[in-house]
Amino acid sequence: MSHRLLSHLAHVELLTTDLDASVGFAVDALGLDVVREDGDSVSLRCWGDFYSHSLVLTAADAPGLGHAAWRTDGPEQLDEAVAKIEAAGTQGEWIESSAGHGRAYRFEGPGGHANEVFWEVERAVAPAGEESPYPDRPQRTGGHGIGVRLIDHVTVTTPSVRDASAWYRDVLGFRTMAYIEPAPGAPWIFSVNTTNEKSHDLGLVADFEGRRGRHHHLAFWVETNHDLVRGASFLIEHGHAIDYGPGQHGIGEQNYLYFRDPAGLRYELNSGGYRNYVPDWEPARWGIEDGPNNSYRTEVAMPAVHMVAIPPGVAGSMETPAAAPAAAGSPEDSLSRL
Repeated sequence: MSHRLLSHLAHVELLTTDLDASVGFAVDALGLDVVREDGDSVSLRCWGDFYSHSLVLTAADAPGLGHAAWRTDGPEQLDEAVAKIEAAGTQGEWIESSAGHGRAYRFEGPGGHANEVFWEVERAVAPAGEESPYPDRPQRTGGHGIGVRLIDHVTVTTPSVRDASAWYRDVLGFRTMAYIEPAPGAPWIFSVNTTNEKSHDLGLVADFEGRRGRHHHLAFWVETNHDLVRGASFLIEHGHAIDYGPGQHGIGEQNYLYFRDPAGLRYELNSGGYRNYVPDWEPARWGIEDGPNNSYRTEVAMPAVHMVAIPPGVAGSMETPAAAPAAAGSPEDSLSRL
């Protein structure tokens, strides 16, 4: 019997102030398909997703994260995960049925973000005429927009990256693969955490305002760097601004591209990246000088727009350089140069 509690990130709900615009962007730009509409929520899936959906967009007064949903490694692991969550002092609630999956346990993570764990799931069904000749593909390659293949990871902000990383590790069995610590003993400003062999399916970014529950981005995977660069061209040609990239991260080694939908929700395209199967992996410490965000070690500063947490979700000018840094060596200064 597996001792792993969670298998992977299954879907993410994002809150949007303009549901029609966000759904339109997900379909026309990302290349997702609408699976169902339920009141103020719309479920969508990538052509390569194995379950009924990977993204839920829900109308709300402010943009942000609704919840992140994790599939357990089996039915027994669902009960074990819930027992560990409650033993750690967090009391959630059972949701007996949800669109696309069975009963789920909804709880608040250490940074104030809603999560749920579940086991029973509805498998993907390709739209008529979109069946793939490859038996192990749920649908043939997407034919519209960028055509992202799979959901990849979610990144959120949290007041204490170190504490949140430890909670997900100790309670739910995540492996922390790497973290950014500007100086020995300083507060962590970023960490990557995984339930499987990827570098991460959960990213944690420091929230220097100390606010809880804010969102940073949701990432989708494309197969090659060529697909990612083609995605950048697609966005530009269709009038969408790019936050940051294309480039390649040091941590995780993924190729990246960050951009926003019309309501201010931030997405990322990922390609490449490493796989790590070591069960007793010791997290790697990165200093700013190691080039955690840019594997070419040029330390190009992130644009100010990229560091806006959601909410407020209001982007600054893409033409305005990052705000004047805080005192040299401060966490804020370090984060601006990730």
